[in-house]
Amino acid sequence: MSHQTPEISIEDYAAEREDGTTVDVRERGEYAQAHVPGALLVPMGQLASRLDELDRSSRVHVICASGNRSKAMTDLLVAQGFDAVSVSGGTQAWIASGRAVGMGL
Repeated sequence: MSHQTPEISIEDYAAEREDGTTVDVRERGEYAQAHVPGALLVPMGQLASRLDELDRSSRVHVICASGNRSKAMTDLLVAQGFDAVSVSGGTQAWIASGRAVGMGL
């Protein structure tokens, strides 16, 4: 049996992101250059030890640069009982869509 990571398109993410939490799993420097406004920075290597910072009662949108790291971290969250989805295309797709971008930490 194969496993498929739950994913969400940029368009669907933009429509529902206010109803959940966005976790950016990139490193500090990447996040500082550009991020989705309101995204919580939790670098990939820290996520497993910071699960208590996340709201288990709402969807967790996991985002990285292009979607690779977020898939792995979404799998980790799903395994821990979270309703989590990976944002397809990541921050690059968010920027390409012309939506607002946060900068700095």
